[in-house]
Amino acid sequence: MGNPQNYQDLLKKVSMYLDNELTNEAERELLTEIKQNPNYFEMLNKEKSFRDFIKSRVQRKPVSPSLIQSIKEKIRVSPPA
Repeated sequence: MGNPQNYQDLLKKVSMYLDNELTNEAERELLTEIKQNPNYFEMLNKEKSFRDFIKSRVQRKPVSPSLIQSIKEKIRVSPPA
């Protein structure tokens, strides 16, 4: 995969792709790179599988409506005087 910086850049792009954070153009470029390199395709599959594994194993505790309301009240900004 070349040097470590290229690998880190690709990993960042894959992560952004899976998070739907890439522009349409950047997404097309990444998918073109992935199609041309089986190692990149494998990286994408591994990252996606890892995320799916984590999602299936993590159980979030429900948050009470009172906690949500309390947080909203604390971040609410008062209008200027």
